[in-house]
Amino acid sequence: MTEPTFANVDEYIAHQKDKLRQAPECGNTHYNLGVAYLSKREFQEAERCFREAMSNSPKMAEAYVQLGGICLERGDMEGCLNFNRQATQIRPFFAVPWGNIGFVLLQLGDSDKAIPALQKAIKYDPNFVQAMATLGSAHFSRGELDDALPLLKKAVELQPMFGPAWNNLALVQAELGQWAEAAASVKKAQESGYDVPQALLDEIAAKAK
Repeated sequence: MTEPTFANVDEYIAHQKDKLRQAPECGNTHYNLGVAYLSKREFQEAERCFREAMSNSPKMAEAYVQLGGICLERGDMEGCLNFNRQATQIRPFFAVPWGNIGFVLLQLGDSDKAIPALQKAIKYDPNFVQAMATLGSAHFSRGELDDALPLLKKAVELQPMFGPAWNNLALVQAELGQWAEAAASVKKAQESGYDVPQALLDEIAAKAK
């Protein structure tokens, strides 16, 4: 039986609600409804659905990850960390929560703990571009340029329109004095729609001549 098609997200939401009336304890349906609300940025409704999903399917690690994302949206870093840590306890080899943990820890300035989490994320998903780029940023923040460079190069190779990785690659290349390469990287970052800091653009333009 094929899933019906929907003209818009509101039709999809109505369909999921109909399914819940028939099976109110279906964790997957609560989860799908939460994702739909998330796409509309209706965070309160999305949170309620993910909590219902978690209640009915306690081992649904994805629901914990989504709740962590809502915490991050609200600026609640500790809440994001806690939900993602719970997700790793349920599914230890699920790459996404490890990547999220690494990202948050890096934002909190704890690269010592961020790096092992990001390494786990990439171990469990070798093509996890966001984790790869974040790990490159972590190494850059510590001045470990030789570790940062290959990670960021691989990230943009896997996802050529990932602007933040191009920007961070340019930073590493600038630190290494590779000005022509840095100029090419910031151009790629801009082509992806990423807003490259003017100070970096000016420095590269001056040195790349």
